Amino acid sequence: MHKKHTFWSKNSAFVALTMLLILLSTPLKAQQRSTHNASVAKNLELFNEIYRMLDLFYVDTLSADTVMQWAIEGMLRRIDPFTEYYPQESDDLRQMATGKYAGIGAIIRYVKSLDRTVIAEPYRDTPSSRAGLKAGDIIISVDGKDTKGMDTQTVSQMLRGEAGTTFTLVYKIPGEDAQHEVLVTRETIQLPAIPYYGVLDNGVGYLYLSSFTEGCARAMRMALLEMKSQGATRLLLDLRGNPGGALTEAVDVVNIFVNKGEKVVYTKGKISPANHEYLTTSDPVDTSMPVVVMVNGGTASSAEIVSGSLQDLDRAVIVGARTYGKGLVQMVRELNSGGTVKVTTSRYYIPSGRCIQAHDYKHDGTESIVPDSLRRTFYTRGGREVKDGGGIQPDILVKKDSVGRAYWLAEASDAFFDWCTRYVKMHPAVEPVDRFNLTEADFSDFVTFATATDSTLNADTLLKYRERLTFDLAQELATRYYWNDGAVHFGALHDPHLLDARRLLLDDERMRKILNPEPVKENKKK
Repeated sequence: MHKKHTFWSKNSAFVALTMLLILLSTPLKAQQRSTHNASVAKNLELFNEIYRMLDLFYVDTLSADTVMQWAIEGMLRRIDPFTEYYPQESDDLRQMATGKYAGIGAIIRYVKSLDRTVIAEPYRDTPSSRAGLKAGDIIISVDGKDTKGMDTQTVSQMLRGEAGTTFTLVYKIPGEDAQHEVLVTRETIQLPAIPYYGVLDNGVGYLYLSSFTEGCARAMRMALLEMKSQGATRLLLDLRGNPGGALTEAVDVVNIFVNKGEKVVYTKGKISPANHEYLTTSDPVDTSMPVVVMVNGGTASSAEIVSGSLQDLDRAVIVGARTYGKGLVQMVRELNSGGTVKVTTSRYYIPSGRCIQAHDYKHDGTESIVPDSLRRTFYTRGGREVKDGGGIQPDILVKKDSVGRAYWLAEASDAFFDWCTRYVKMHPAVEPVDRFNLTEADFSDFVTFATATDSTLNADTLLKYRERLTFDLAQELATRYYWNDGAVHFGALHDPHLLDARRLLLDDERMRKILNPEPVKENKKK
């Protein structure tokens, strides 16, 4: 027994020595990859074994599709909020890429007091508007299914479907008892990436870009050329609330303002195909026109590439609030099963070399914001200091003052929405958009209505935010009277922050001092 033990001890030592020599002769990365692959295989087998045990012994019969969906969603939820699995062709994914979906062409919202979903905004020349639906109309049923108690996502799925299919919609007009029935035919809805553009006074061109869907850069190029032909000599580009989209479209938008061959962004990932430099490829429209870009906390992804690159290249002044801080890039990969995964494959870096990712995902379901103390300093082409790790910090920061509180009041209470519905019913026709606004008497009526219908609202608080709430109410009404493009047009004329940005854009000396501060620092590279 002792001899046998000695024999195997010597043999084990020989094997261990041999394995050590093999490992030492293998490149470190190959060793790590081998270890990683073994770990993946081991855990896949563990998962397979657990599921087989559930399938055999669990007291109830489980749906394989449902359980696997739970597992996938649970895994992806802990990675980051942008990596998503679509088990079949997805309307949401298609809409993100193209701006198209099949449905009735309306935004809906849930009203707590009704426990129902209502039409919030029908789009111009769509099935919803042609059916006569108005903001505030209460959805009673869709093809015979009562919608009471359903959330907006559920009702939205009921309203969407294949283009050309029909359904019966039953709805009520606010303040009336009668129910109305209409047959609606779904259509492919194309959401415009540029809801409105136009030339304001003093040669200021204004353009609102709502998303980076296919073709938006080409549309923006044509819009700018048209505005220049109409006398625009300066541009106010509004990217507030723009969630982003296609990276290549962002590069092409920057190309409108900078020369061909300029590096706008580059990506770095784990695999070589994820590493790529994106350069401008066309002649610009205008490289000297003064440009101000408006941003806020809803400006993300490709919208941050545009605003950040124009800032890094000293081509535009950025005005507003710090942007969202999404410095990650996703790639859509089709699966053999027929599903699709949108997976984060790289981080992107703008011309100064900074990555503006603000959220640190721990891959355990938690995240943290990169503190300002850990944000590193980079430099624009002209030597201005900019920071990484926290979105795009505007050159001119808009004071938060009443905006956040007023917006919360408007969104949190149904009284805001209901008063606008009541106003439209009492005023079937109003002045053209460039002459429309609310009076002091209108705002007083809103305060009376809001405090009477919502006990959480206080008259003194509403009066404190009178200026901002008056604008928000008027813009909501502009949406109802003049559709989405009219509402954006109204905002271009009356939004206090846009008015400040327009004044800056017309101040050549102030613009020059922001973009070319003195003394100019030597450009440094990180």
